[in-house]
Amino acid sequence: MMSYSAIAKNNVAVVTGAASGIGLASARRFASLGMKVVLADLGGEKLQAAAAEVSKAAPEGSGDIAAIATDVSRADDLVGLARATRERFGHVHVLMNNAGTQPGSSIFGPLENWEAVIGVNLWGVINGSRIFTPAMIAHGEPALVINTGSKQGITTPPGDPAYNLSKAGVKVFTEALQHELRNTENCQVNAHLLIPGFVHTSLTAHWRTEKPAGAWTPEQTVDFMMESLARGDFYILCPDNEVARPTDEKRILWAAGDIVENRQPLSRWHSDYGDAFQAFLAETKN
Repeated sequence: MMSYSAIAKNNVAVVTGAASGIGLASARRFASLGMKVVLADLGGEKLQAAAAEVSKAAPEGSGDIAAIATDVSRADDLVGLARATRERFGHVHVLMNNAGTQPGSSIFGPLENWEAVIGVNLWGVINGSRIFTPAMIAHGEPALVINTGSKQGITTPPGDPAYNLSKAGVKVFTEALQHELRNTENCQVNAHLLIPGFVHTSLTAHWRTEKPAGAWTPEQTVDFMMESLARGDFYILCPDNEVARPTDEKRILWAAGDIVENRQPLSRWHSDYGDAFQAFLAETKN
């Protein structure tokens, strides 16, 4: 597939949120394939350690790896990231807008939590895409944008509305971005929405030190992402060790059905619909 061909030796990948988790695993994978990789994250020892780790995976070593301190909630930082990448390595072929935060939120909870989540998770993706993609279109070579969403942005379970809102926005934005790209003459850039399952990362670990049995590792998630990109999938809907794809599909269909059937919102968690949802879910097993 055209977009997958962007992942090639000596091409350039930029990964935000690259100091840990899925971002670090992705940076390591791109480096192992001979790509020049820019790791973007908040500055500090964690980012430098990640760059050193990724350098070990790069066939040509640290010369093909750069770590650039970036706060993706600040558009000026992303402009600086794009400039520094261009000056160091040239054209960008893979942009992975992956940086995320999840301090927790409630409808009437602290405003700063809302601002932090939306600034990083949503504006980081919007600004990253808007700042990098025009140049990726202009250089005329196959390229791709991978935006990290979440199942919580699709089924929107109760408990963390700011996070759900940010990830729902990433889904809508990335769909619009791909529509724009495919209707741009001579455009060699595609967009993809990564939808991880339960992945053991610093964002999800909380008090845990050991990976829960139900979670995938970041490396498993990247394996699935690469396979999906090779197929040309736009929606990269990842399973995990707890939830198989048929169950995800049922949950997504039920959420959409709230509107079509004129049910109460988030009816999956409403006592009046509990039995109906379980019956609907059970159809997967028949």
